[in-house]
Amino acid sequence: MLKHYLSIACIAAVLAVLAVTVGAVPVEEVDPTDLHAAEVDAVVDYTEMTPEEMAEFLIFNGGLKLDDEVQEGGIARERLVQDELQIICTQARNQPSPEQREKIIAEAQASIQYPEGDIVLGDWEKGRQMAWSGFGYRLAPSLDDHDENPLGANCYNCHEFAGDRQGGTVGPSLKGYGKLRGDSQAILRLTYGIIYNAHSLFPCTQMPRQGAKGLLSQEQILDIMAYLFDPESPVNQ
Repeated sequence: MLKHYLSIACIAAVLAVLAVTVGAVPVEEVDPTDLHAAEVDAVVDYTEMTPEEMAEFLIFNGGLKLDDEVQEGGIARERLVQDELQIICTQARNQPSPEQREKIIAEAQASIQYPEGDIVLGDWEKGRQMAWSGFGYRLAPSLDDHDENPLGANCYNCHEFAGDRQGGTVGPSLKGYGKLRGDSQAILRLTYGIIYNAHSLFPCTQMPRQGAKGLLSQEQILDIMAYLFDPESPVNQ
């Protein structure tokens, strides 16, 4: 939390200089929705705002065009609306009560659509490409074209996979994933469920609901799983 407010304070300090040098006016005298980002900076006096007010202003009025269309349909503003699960986890500070945990897990498990029959792994090289890609769903000035470039799963931001590249540390390391766990149908099914909707095992996790939200197809999930399990994958070297 301290880092959060320090970051906001740093931004405030920089923007305060801009506000003073361009002869800014108080925010209540401006309609920021009619302005571009640079113009907003030129007329809004950030020094009159608390860090919380400035953060909210930058999110909702500071240049992001919330009425722009987005790849999944609808407009950008709708991405800021929490669904029921997000509201519960936010209110609980990601520490749900036993009753909430039970409800979250049950609903997440019910959302998972498993492949018919046994789980068969896909192509680990395709899975590696997706795991190390954050491409997709960016907004203006130009929308990411998912037809021209494959959507990334963004796994690398939170996980380490292999020694050939450096991943994130928000989530657990996945090095040697298949080598350590084997490839029984039970572990394959468990892993598939975590990628599809991680709340089925970890309620209020920060991991995105890749399958439940339609971010990844069944085929893409199986490719990522191949990256985790295939003996030839760098993950298991």
